[in-house]
Amino acid sequence: MEAIDLALALLRLVIGVIMIAHGVNHWIGGGKIPGTARWFAGLGLRNGILQAWLSVITEIGAGALLILGLLTPFAAAAIISVMLVAGLLAHRKNGFFVFREGYEYVLTLAVACLALGLTGPGELSVDHAAGIVIDSWAGGAIALGVGVLGTAALLAAFYRPQPAPAPAPEKAGEVS
Repeated sequence: MEAIDLALALLRLVIGVIMIAHGVNHWIGGGKIPGTARWFAGLGLRNGILQAWLSVITEIGAGALLILGLLTPFAAAAIISVMLVAGLLAHRKNGFFVFREGYEYVLTLAVACLALGLTGPGELSVDHAAGIVIDSWAGGAIALGVGVLGTAALLAAFYRPQPAPAPAPEKAGEVS
């Protein structure tokens, strides 16, 4: 085993555990599914309950696949898609830095998953053991392409933000 294989296994493990924890938190933490659904609806996504469950299933499933190194570019694509949706709808308006609720964190996870798509899962993976490794440009293209297409499909089907309320008319004699 080479050091790169251990590094890739560690990267898969850490990102996979983060995604599983995030999915479990959406499911049973804080506001549970109803709270997650309200949050998604507040971001402009229709069918909040469905969105909450899709998020939970995607995050837990992709995290588990990534840990195993199974279907790695597809697991990476799922995480890239989740991070793109989060970045676009929840974090972009807040700027870059995570301490201001910006997109720094989701960008880091998405790019790390793209890197895993490009490199492949390494020798310490089910993909390697089964001889189904898809890496290099093909793995990167799957991770990025499927991730972006998944994001576009979700937004096209479910994103319906509420229009901003119109400003109140000024009363006669008031100075702005």
